[in-house]
Amino acid sequence: MLLMAPGMARADDWGCQVMLCLSNPGGPEQYAECVPPIERLWAALRHGDPFPTCDVGAGGTQGGTTTNTLASGGDCREDLLDWRDPQPSDLPCRASGANNVVIDNQRYTRVWWGVGAQAPTITEFYGAGSTQVPYCPVQSAMHVLQRINQQWDRFGGGN
Repeated sequence: MLLMAPGMARADDWGCQVMLCLSNPGGPEQYAECVPPIERLWAALRHGDPFPTCDVGAGGTQGGTTTNTLASGGDCREDLLDWRDPQPSDLPCRASGANNVVIDNQRYTRVWWGVGAQAPTITEFYGAGSTQVPYCPVQSAMHVLQRINQQWDRFGGGN
């Protein structure tokens, strides 16, 4: 007999499925069971629907959360910035957004989505044993400014 506490999240809830799949260091669609809920997520986000929720904080634990952030030049991994514009005042991001999974107040994974046809997602894993360097917008901005200055100097705009 399966007993569940009132309000306890079940793994068959779509939002919880999404969080579990996004938490996978191998990528959100590594396992066949994750493909349908994640494809449903991508479709929902493309249509502007809200990110699904999953309350895993039952029983007094801090639990976990997922948040969705739309990507922009100001909040984008450096390797996803689109440098084709010779005047990069606001560099577009090649990702549509990022899903952040936080467990017990620690970032566990970040999944950049809407990246491209060949690799539609990029997963950053921060759990136990991870060697992933956390994305830092300040560090990324410094790299962007250095690259802009190098381009400026190369085209004769510098001193």
